[in-house]
Amino acid sequence: MQISPLLLPEMIEAIDQTITANAEEVTALDQEIGDGDHVYNLQRGIDALKKQEEALSQLDWVDAWQKIGMTLMSKIGGASGSLYGTFFVTMSKAARDQQMDLSVFADALSEGVESIKKRGRADVGEKTMLDVLAPVAECLKQAAADNAALPELLNKINQVAEQGVESTRDMVATKGRASFLGERTKGHIDAGAKTAQLMIAAVVSVIEKQ
Repeated sequence: MQISPLLLPEMIEAIDQTITANAEEVTALDQEIGDGDHVYNLQRGIDALKKQEEALSQLDWVDAWQKIGMTLMSKIGGASGSLYGTFFVTMSKAARDQQMDLSVFADALSEGVESIKKRGRADVGEKTMLDVLAPVAECLKQAAADNAALPELLNKINQVAEQGVESTRDMVATKGRASFLGERTKGHIDAGAKTAQLMIAAVVSVIEKQ
């Protein structure tokens, strides 16, 4: 998989646009069972990355992920900053000194997901971003094993991410502020899962144009 870090500015812009376009909907989701500040916190991190677009595009993926992770840790408030920051820093460590291809990327993504599980003391099925990120990571690992064609893989990633978001609707939240509402969280999509899906779709859209 030869996808250049030169695409990072376009990816960040696409993420910014989709989060902005869906901000009202996601904030409403977050206000129903969370703190209501998820989008605001996420946008702080995105704004910080936008200021670093040119510098990030000059790095290889490993160093870019490291820089992204450290930026998100320092700029995003709430749990999201710590979790996404850890995610990217772990990906960077996992892929260091390796020739980037789909297999290496898939392994790095899986390591990143595991780091979120450890940092957040959470797992799939607890109504969090993991319900999107973990299935997508599995999808990539399977695609690497099957030597899947990129167009089919990108389509599959979007499908898996969308299914992951929808799966959170009938879950009972056991992490974060939502956990205090118990059974009342059923019937609501998780805001963190939704923004994870939106960002994945944005990145996929940029790759599809190439």
